[in-house]
Amino acid sequence: MLRKILIGCSFCLLLTPTVFIDNDSAAISAEQKKPVPEYAKWGKLAMEETQKRYPSAQIVDYLHVGRHKKNGMYVERFKLWLKQDNREFGIFVNITFEPETERVKNITVVETDR
Repeated sequence: MLRKILIGCSFCLLLTPTVFIDNDSAAISAEQKKPVPEYAKWGKLAMEETQKRYPSAQIVDYLHVGRHKKNGMYVERFKLWLKQDNREFGIFVNITFEPETERVKNITVVETDR
């Protein structure tokens, strides 16, 4: 009886590392399969435009505010928080584009202290 218990425990110990490795690889696979948000390319454009206008500032935070339709166009709105020297401030970036072609019509950047 004791022999069966020892064999069973040894068998469990041999399988335990395999279970942890499988769980880690499953977590990595799930992470890799996350869908890319629809606004991701517009967010990248918003950050690029911000870096052009504020080349010495560091982007500290980024928020996708939302998308709305205006006059047959879509407007993606982002809020970015910047740090430049000892000053921290926010900016709103609005990207207006045609929905069918995704051609950019206008980009506006407005500073805010909040």
